[in-house]
Amino acid sequence: MRFNWFRRPKTTTAKQELGARGEEAAAKYLRRHGYKVLVRGFRSRAGEIDIVARHKEWLVFVEVKTRKSEQFGVPSEAVDAKKQRHITKVALDYLRLLGYPQVRFRFDIVEVVMCNDAKKPDDIRLYQNAFDLSEPYIY
Repeated sequence: MRFNWFRRPKTTTAKQELGARGEEAAAKYLRRHGYKVLVRGFRSRAGEIDIVARHKEWLVFVEVKTRKSEQFGVPSEAVDAKKQRHITKVALDYLRLLGYPQVRFRFDIVEVVMCNDAKKPDDIRLYQNAFDLSEPYIY
């Protein structure tokens, strides 16, 4: 067995665990609402997209935002213009891997409100077509 001195052991924070539980709840919610989840946690050089799915004739890039409460605002408010550009870059990387197919695509946001120890989310909201392809990107 080889030991890699440069690789740190993977530890997860409470925030990462909450996010992972929120993504799992969002994936189940999307499946119940007619989405086919294709990829979870797609990574490229530009970053990560939480969920890539199909919904009817659409390819959908889904950003999941999970919070313990709405005390400091609704979770989707965290998807500002900078985050939208980031998601757009990763989505274009995904489309490039597919050979730039002629497919309709959109960006959805799923908000999950879940207390720390809760087994089920307190609330899940889906915003379809939450934002457009960010400037200056075109497809």
